[in-house]
Amino acid sequence: MVAVRGFPRPLYPPDANTKGKQPSVDGPDVEAYKRTVSRAGRWVWQAFDQAYSNNFAHGKGPNVIDTGVAGVQRQQSIDDSGWLGQATFNTLRSIKIPEGLNHAGEMAMDARAVELINNAWDMFGGSEPSGGGGTSSAKARLKKSQGELGISESPPNSNECKYTAWYGMVGPWCAMFVTWCDQMGGNPARSFVKGQKYSYVPYIVSDARSGLNGLKITSSPQPGDLVCYDWDRNGEFDHIGIFEKWLVGAGDFNAIEGNTSTSDNSNGGQVMRRQRNTGGQNTVFVRVAE
Repeated sequence: MVAVRGFPRPLYPPDANTKGKQPSVDGPDVEAYKRTVSRAGRWVWQAFDQAYSNNFAHGKGPNVIDTGVAGVQRQQSIDDSGWLGQATFNTLRSIKIPEGLNHAGEMAMDARAVELINNAWDMFGGSEPSGGGGTSSAKARLKKSQGELGISESPPNSNECKYTAWYGMVGPWCAMFVTWCDQMGGNPARSFVKGQKYSYVPYIVSDARSGLNGLKITSSPQPGDLVCYDWDRNGEFDHIGIFEKWLVGAGDFNAIEGNTSTSDNSNGGQVMRRQRNTGGQNTVFVRVAE
């Protein structure tokens, strides 16, 4: 059985609410199981998201490759509800890739899946967050940022935009964007104050390293945490975004960022979803107290 830190939590798809179960919030454990089930030949290999969907839980067709978690459960004589509990978790840690598939004989749960499960253990610790998720400051901050994709400053190269106007300061606005998303997202954290905290990325990193103002460094970011970048690795952090999710490649992740572009990471004038890698620069993840 592949070694991991622990069973992060039971998982329930959206339709479990008809039987009195709270559907699970997105998380890296879901991505880990999608990798594992795909390697075992019961889900199509792809760029995996972190949503525990009805299709993945129950299967979306009769072909073996479409049967998802329920297909593994039937094969292993486990109740094929699609709900993922301790028995299914231990099964996924134990099965090997069948003959005839790529990497036959290897454990279906690979090193990246283990990393994702360990991240999920740090996030959930064995149980779903209280309230079923979606209402925390982090989740609200991320959701608000996703709704801003495509917004640009006007005129170009002016740093004038809705976020600087709201904050009350015209200047590089990646941190002001993060503050705006937090304060306008519906569940603001106490760490951010309009017009006061934070407009300068190094202050965020410094306070997080010192554990001040509800900020702390985390090595296991969850959706809605902050991610700060030091492009030149000179100790002065240049840019900030809102962590969205891990991707398939080791260290790859998506973040929603303000004042960026493909030609200028830190002063590009747009709100964009950027794919980053932890090794591409000095990267620090910051958690904000609820």
